[in-house]
Amino acid sequence: MSKVVQENTRIIPNRQTSLTKEQKEAVGLLSIGTFLEYFDLMLYVHMAAFLNQLFFEPTDPHTASLMSAFAFCSTFVFRPVGAVIFGWLGDNIGRKSTVIMTTFMMAFSCLVMANLPTYAQIGSIAAWILTICRIMQGMSSMGEIIGAELYLTEIIKPPAQYASVALIGVFSSLGGVAALGVASLVTVHGFNWRLAFWFGAAVAVIGSVARTTLRETPEFADAKRRIKKFFKKLILIQLA
Repeated sequence: MSKVVQENTRIIPNRQTSLTKEQKEAVGLLSIGTFLEYFDLMLYVHMAAFLNQLFFEPTDPHTASLMSAFAFCSTFVFRPVGAVIFGWLGDNIGRKSTVIMTTFMMAFSCLVMANLPTYAQIGSIAAWILTICRIMQGMSSMGEIIGAELYLTEIIKPPAQYASVALIGVFSSLGGVAALGVASLVTVHGFNWRLAFWFGAAVAVIGSVARTTLRETPEFADAKRRIKKFFKKLILIQLA
């Protein structure tokens, strides 16, 4: 008889070739959320040349180039930091809470960028706020993709697990492609760039709310129970 892992009323066999309804919903929510996350992340990348003219000092090309390069590179430089932070959060407060937080963090940064005054309105503060938003996006994007892949790894067993987890990477790439299409409408056809970030923020908020329907993974719930049990025994030993 094959061993099973049970969490509440859910039973996950050691091997599975098809997904349950709940697992399909989880794959859908996480894949779409990752798509939106990377859509928001790459939106600025594809419009960087255009947006840098609005948010960085135009009278000093050298400084503007350095600041715009830092704003661009900071997204990727801080991704390992995001992995450490959200990895720690995932191990302490749960996988579900982590993937909700990463999406909300991306939504918040997009919302700020959509309403951010330009350099002509508030000066160099605009460039610094933009850079902080990009750092937030870089950190949340790494926490998002790792968190989503880990969540699916823990709720789905091989061989069905492989294709399900791979979808996260596929949808992250598709999000970047979609961002390129929207950025082209802005840079080539003159569409309002703020609408693109408003859209990105709105769908990210919807994604955050939708993810609240996910259940915590059995592995994390079991580990949490074992830790509580260990500390209870430790307290009893100390009191004895």
